[in-house]
Amino acid sequence: MVSVNNLSLYFGGQDIFKNISFMVNKGDKIGLTGKNGAGKSTLLKVLAKDLTPNNGNVSVPNGIVVGFLRQDLEFEDGRTVLEEAQTSFEFLNDVEIRMNEANKQLTERTDYESDAYLDIINEFNVLEERFRMAGGHDTAAEISQVLSGLGFSQYDFERQTTEFSGGWRMRIELAKILLMKPELLLLDEPTNHLDIESIMWLERWLKNYTGAVVLVSHDRLFLDASTNRTIEVAFSKINDYKASYTKYLTLREDRVEKQIQAKKNQDKYIDETKILINKFRAKKNKASFAQSLIKKLDKLEIIQVEQEDVARMQFRFPPAPHSGKMSLEVKNASKSYGDLNVLDKINLEVVRGDKLAFVGKNGEGKSTLAKMIVKELDFTGEIQLGHQVKMGYYAQNQAEFLDENLTVLETIEQAATEDTAGRVRSILGSFLFSNDEVKKKVKVLSGGERARVALCKLLLEPYNLLVMDEPTNHLDITSKELLKKALNNYDGSLIVVSHDREFLQGLSEKVYEFKNQNIKEYVGDIDTFLEEKDLENFKELESSQKEQKKTKQNKKDDQLSYADQKNQQKKLKKLQNRISKLEKQIEILDKSQKEIDADLAIPEKFTELSKKDGFFAEYENNQQKLQELEVEWAQAAEQLEAIK
Repeated sequence: MVSVNNLSLYFGGQDIFKNISFMVNKGDKIGLTGKNGAGKSTLLKVLAKDLTPNNGNVSVPNGIVVGFLRQDLEFEDGRTVLEEAQTSFEFLNDVEIRMNEANKQLTERTDYESDAYLDIINEFNVLEERFRMAGGHDTAAEISQVLSGLGFSQYDFERQTTEFSGGWRMRIELAKILLMKPELLLLDEPTNHLDIESIMWLERWLKNYTGAVVLVSHDRLFLDASTNRTIEVAFSKINDYKASYTKYLTLREDRVEKQIQAKKNQDKYIDETKILINKFRAKKNKASFAQSLIKKLDKLEIIQVEQEDVARMQFRFPPAPHSGKMSLEVKNASKSYGDLNVLDKINLEVVRGDKLAFVGKNGEGKSTLAKMIVKELDFTGEIQLGHQVKMGYYAQNQAEFLDENLTVLETIEQAATEDTAGRVRSILGSFLFSNDEVKKKVKVLSGGERARVALCKLLLEPYNLLVMDEPTNHLDITSKELLKKALNNYDGSLIVVSHDREFLQGLSEKVYEFKNQNIKEYVGDIDTFLEEKDLENFKELESSQKEQKKTKQNKKDDQLSYADQKNQQKKLKKLQNRISKLEKQIEILDKSQKEIDADLAIPEKFTELSKKDGFFAEYENNQQKLQELEVEWAQAAEQLEAIK
């Protein structure tokens, strides 16, 4: 579908890509991976024709619709969320305008027998058929489904886009692109502005999407759920793997091991051949033999071992200074913007050494409370730091506060204290800024590199309470893992706002869900929270069904005849049996798939299973069957509720 041929791109004499080639086929879900600054976002811009390569070309067939979610979007004002979403249907909107014009003429004209009138009727019929075939009557439902999936309420649909924050406006742009249903979808960090529920919705949407996707993301779970192919960008080259991210890691390790062994064998062969050449080249009767060996070596294709960019951050947070037992107390804290109440009488205690996670939908007040704690926002109520508590803060847009005209070194030197001034270069080195890297101006850094500079500033002073708002945005997967390790080893108190499920796994001891202007505590990490949420929602559903059953039954008992009641009971029993059967099938299949997933996580078993003919096809079929069973169960449950 899209072909990249011998593409090269360089800036200021530095190679970004050097003679890379690959194909994007229909149905490919490609995840681009690589360290910050490797060129992942740049490659998306090349595919979108925003950048022209120095050599080579990108071949895109005529008529192919490309949707590109950029990180740096420019928004247009003056429309509601619904009106903005409707702009995605440009073709349908044009057809509808022409239909309305034709219909108006048919209403106003009275020359019913004329050829012109008949032509208008024919035109209207053709336009209406085209409108229907292109799904014109389904656009309202599609818009509602996509906007709701991305977290917008029905009330939001009629609000002006200017009323929303940058993150929410990015969601509107994502919704518009999804509604376009392009043949090629380019997504640059789509999860950065989404909450956990919306990320999971987007995963399901992409799984059912029939077009091709090329995306950049540093969310490992999202990559695994949304991709079936991984392209690694490193050292101006690419390595292409027909597997999702976690499988790619295993395949890459196996491939490199085989390359290393093959390289050792080849080097041994070359050394032995050179010995023979030196031994025989001086002897007249063996000279021709020596020449033939030399020619063999010249023609030999030297095995190259795939390079891995192993450079990684190495840092620890300074030991937390001694403080009192209580790090932070929040008492009846509230925050409003005019008539909009964001938080209402929040109470929260943070004991020394506590690690807390703030989660919930966007706009529920997570970042607001973080800003209230660090005194960036006015509020009502009380927020008090404990005895000798020194607080460090990493804002969600921390990288935006950096002076773009300063170099990396100047930025850190300005923020250094007397104690850390002598260790500035050493600290920068631990964040992968060494030698000439420290002389780069902030304005030429990638989003991930800027995030590393902002994190680096947190190490310049020791804190015993860290408040971090979305610290993983723009960090590559390796950097996120190292940040998580550093936070796990940190001996102070931590409050972290994040939507990254993998980052939060095993990091926090308590999770606070923000909902309806308040917070609810869950003891454990994010996995515990998600499990309890599912259970709680089921109980709520079950409870509401019982209440509905009581009220509806009281009203219907007197109205239904005996025959009707008997017929209803028959339908009810049939549905209950069907649901019970579906639940058993789902349980058996789900258990089987989870056992296979566990085996696939073990390299030896993965290799063994991957050799079986049709294994992966069968696995995908079972996944599809599981989804179909779950949909069937949901439909049956709805029917059961309606009858009750």
